[in-house]
Amino acid sequence: MELTSGHVWTMVCAGLVLLMTPGLAFFYGGLTRAKASLNMMMMSFVSIGLVAVVWVLWGYNMSGGEGTLQLFGNPFSDLGLYGSLGTEDLIGIGFGATFAIITVALISGAIADRAKFSTWVVFVPIWVTAVYCPLAFMVWGGGLLSADGAIGSAVGEAIDFAGGLVVHISAGVAALVLALLLGKRQGFGVDPGHRPHNIPFVMLGAALLWFGWFGFNGGAAGDATEAGLIWVNTLAAPAAAMLGWLLTERIRGKRATSIGSASGIVAGLVAITPACAYVDPVGALIIGFLSGAACALAVGLKYKLGFDDSLDVVGLHLVAGILGTVMIGLLGLPMADGRAGLLYGGDVSLLLAQVVAVVIAVVYAAVVTFVIGIALKYTMGWRVTAEEEELGLDQSLHSEIAYEFGGGGMGTSYAETVDTGEQLLVAGSPAAERSSEAESARV
Repeated sequence: MELTSGHVWTMVCAGLVLLMTPGLAFFYGGLTRAKASLNMMMMSFVSIGLVAVVWVLWGYNMSGGEGTLQLFGNPFSDLGLYGSLGTEDLIGIGFGATFAIITVALISGAIADRAKFSTWVVFVPIWVTAVYCPLAFMVWGGGLLSADGAIGSAVGEAIDFAGGLVVHISAGVAALVLALLLGKRQGFGVDPGHRPHNIPFVMLGAALLWFGWFGFNGGAAGDATEAGLIWVNTLAAPAAAMLGWLLTERIRGKRATSIGSASGIVAGLVAITPACAYVDPVGALIIGFLSGAACALAVGLKYKLGFDDSLDVVGLHLVAGILGTVMIGLLGLPMADGRAGLLYGGDVSLLLAQVVAVVIAVVYAAVVTFVIGIALKYTMGWRVTAEEEELGLDQSLHSEIAYEFGGGGMGTSYAETVDTGEQLLVAGSPAAERSSEAESARV
């Protein structure tokens, strides 16, 4: 079978999307404390390994193909993808896998610095199977929210070109649920030690995400005209969102920050994802600017409402995902089915379809994530111990440190360490004191 330019385009875009997960690791890793940065990055990297295996064995089947109650595909229809061997379908299957990977990795930012790595490893394949794959089927696979689905045929097909509903809203809702289940970090909102430890990592991560997002949005383009519109919109929206975020910071009496610029870029990318092929460049600028300003305000709600969304997954992905999805109902260009946004000559049908789809995605992701999360909480447990959190998850869970400056590998910003032969313990911490007492007892 001849390898066409379309095949190559999809393969390149799949590589770009896969790069987004290491980019996310840098973005999240820089936002955490130094002593938990490797753990944060590992949560993204292990998601690649876990989801890729799930996708090959049954995940792809559940996101498309023969449906069950319009909720998910038959997981056994092509177990192990043997039926796809010798076909070009594997190119699209690989592309789809990268979306599932980045979606679950996004959730990890909400539980940074306090979650058991072992529980996360169990959560990832269950969540992808029970939440991501069914939502992908409902929206893209001919399920409930598609044109022929029970809800789609009643109120109109849900429009989500690259993952506002399937990726960002589902991840944002799951992040909120887990943040509530795990509770707050020690010192949340008062300990300055929780400030980001490496802002250049954050900027690097944002750059990699933006670069990869051109594949994220553009990989499914049907022709050159659509691809061009998607590319320009993926440039315009995050650019406007960055400006909207920085302007909001200034209006609130704060200085423009590099973290604000990076976060604004991500907010704009999230918001334009569902709409990238359905709005014109001016519409993309509007969506981007509004998402930057809205998310800049939303990230502070966790302090007022009292939930610890560590790295603002809810404030960025849920808020911007909802805004971008709903704004299609206002700014959507005329579509093949005759629908258009209210400001482009359409009636309320497109807006209604988008709102209904958002509500269903939020409710479904919230309920199923809660069931998974509460089951893991009372079996494996989600929280590390207070001593492990104080020591830092890099050492307590992985026996590693991110930065070696001499002096026991802790650098000048940390206390002298005690080497137990298994891990480094901060001198004066409860864990180190217990180790010292045990050693004295043995002597």
